[in-house]
Amino acid sequence: MVVDTLENLEKYASLNPLFAQAIEFLKSHDFQTMEIGKTELKGKDLLVNIAQTKPKTKEEAKLETHRDFIDIQIPLSGTEIMGYTAAKDCIPADAPYNAEKDITFFEGLAETYITVKPGMFAIFFPQDGHAPGITPEGVKKVIVKVKA
Repeated sequence: MVVDTLENLEKYASLNPLFAQAIEFLKSHDFQTMEIGKTELKGKDLLVNIAQTKPKTKEEAKLETHRDFIDIQIPLSGTEIMGYTAAKDCIPADAPYNAEKDITFFEGLAETYITVKPGMFAIFFPQDGHAPGITPEGVKKVIVKVKA
């Protein structure tokens, strides 16, 4: 997991071959004016999703992991709390891996919570269990899905 400010995002371009293209897109678009929805940048390997979350408590936020994709999450309209637990320490839920949505959900609360404000980002790799979207009023955010 990486948490940093957007001004440092380019420093992480070498972490994945598709990060440079994702970063270029992020730098060249005004996400405040973009509609909710998904944009494919490189087929299914690189997607940008503008989402509006609903209010969510720590108890309502489910830990999740992705096998095939890395998430770059950027809150736009407000501060978001994101839970983190290493995937190896997540407690399996009754829900199996969903290959179509590339997601596995887990039981219990996250071990750690991080505050991510507008102007910041969080990167979650397949080994990172995360519980995003914790906010009292919901948040508009950018989620970049990068093929791992």
